[in-house]
Amino acid sequence: MPSRVNGRFRTACWSWIGSIGLFLVTALFAVPLASAQEPGRPGASSPPRPLERLEAIWPNPPEWLSMLVDILSGSQLGPGDGWFRQAVAQTRYGWKEAAAEFDRDRNGEISRTEFGGSDADFARLDRERDGTLTPADFDFSAHALTPSPGMMVFFRADRDGNGKVTRAEFDGIFRAMGGDETGFLSLSDFQQTFAMPSRRPSGGGSRSAASSGPSKATLVRGLFRQEIGSLRPGPSLGESAPDFTLKTVNGREEKTLSKLIGPKPVVLVFGNFTCGPFRSQGGNVEKLYKRYRDRATFLMVYVREAHPTDGWQMESNDRVGVSIAQPTNYDERVSVAQTCNRTLGLGMPMLVDTLDDHVGARYSGMPSRLYVIDSQGKIAYKSGRGPFGFKPDEMEQALIFTLKKNAESQAVPSSGDHPKPAQAAGGEPSGSVDSANSARGSRSQ
Repeated sequence: MPSRVNGRFRTACWSWIGSIGLFLVTALFAVPLASAQEPGRPGASSPPRPLERLEAIWPNPPEWLSMLVDILSGSQLGPGDGWFRQAVAQTRYGWKEAAAEFDRDRNGEISRTEFGGSDADFARLDRERDGTLTPADFDFSAHALTPSPGMMVFFRADRDGNGKVTRAEFDGIFRAMGGDETGFLSLSDFQQTFAMPSRRPSGGGSRSAASSGPSKATLVRGLFRQEIGSLRPGPSLGESAPDFTLKTVNGREEKTLSKLIGPKPVVLVFGNFTCGPFRSQGGNVEKLYKRYRDRATFLMVYVREAHPTDGWQMESNDRVGVSIAQPTNYDERVSVAQTCNRTLGLGMPMLVDTLDDHVGARYSGMPSRLYVIDSQGKIAYKSGRGPFGFKPDEMEQALIFTLKKNAESQAVPSSGDHPKPAQAAGGEPSGSVDSANSARGSRSQ
């Protein structure tokens, strides 16, 4: 009975909050700001965007409300729109925090000696490959779908859309580009095959509703069905990870998060099959799992479909044969999850969220997201919202630092006969203060 009462109370609260939000949105679109100057008059400037109006009267509005405002403004939801501006990554170890702890000589860089740890971990952190860690190694500001020559080659080669390019697929590019005719590929072959896309007309940007893009109605439905993202923001850095119990994709067992927290950090990977950007990251996620599976516990949580055929359907999905309606019961969701599991082959245990999206909503896991949970059950890293904020490399950096701190906390004192402090479930001394670590956490820049 209490759980039902709490559920009705939460539903009533969301309904009340939603009513307030819709009222504000209506006011924003119907009433101009009193301070806005009339066009054509001296000193006149372009009227503020509705989202800017909202932020002027409601600083830091709820993420879902920012999304709704931009959708109704005509946005096609680019990386700088809606909740993507607010829901950026949170990490316990950005450059500022790492430098404060490891840059002992305060020369603006962390040397191999100052870091300690293993050569392999340091090499993964040293993204610039210059032998030291500097702010550039901690810069993940580019969104996950930023166009690049490498991305163009990858998507052309990954013909089955599973996030991995095999030798056979790579050979297929060679043949398709005419390599079999001469035995080699020329510069012109590459330039013609991988020509950079033309820029959008100036002034358009992501806010121009492309004729082929989804309608406002489609996006609004996707928002409130939680297909394009959870209406809730999820736990923040330093907070306790919400507990849950879910069945595995094969239905043979259940896994409870709180029972897994302890000697190893936990990595949570949220995703779904119809999210093309998530599928494209499959190879990156699998490599991280294989690299750290002996030192961390990995779990994938399968969540609500992002682009079902009865929602915001994507042509890119149709090209690789991913045409799936939103499951209407748990068995259907399990079936799609099993297809995803076979196709991507990530290797890690996959759990299937309940049809009411209990876990995905609490963690803001739709359409995709990454978390690192430390040995005390606290959030050490939270990625930005997918698809733009889903960055496995950024998560790897946070995981390496979390592993290092975890190893240090479990190290046995080398000298002295003093009794060892009582150990908590995660291996930390029972009197340790996690807030000291949380205080160092910051949003990644």
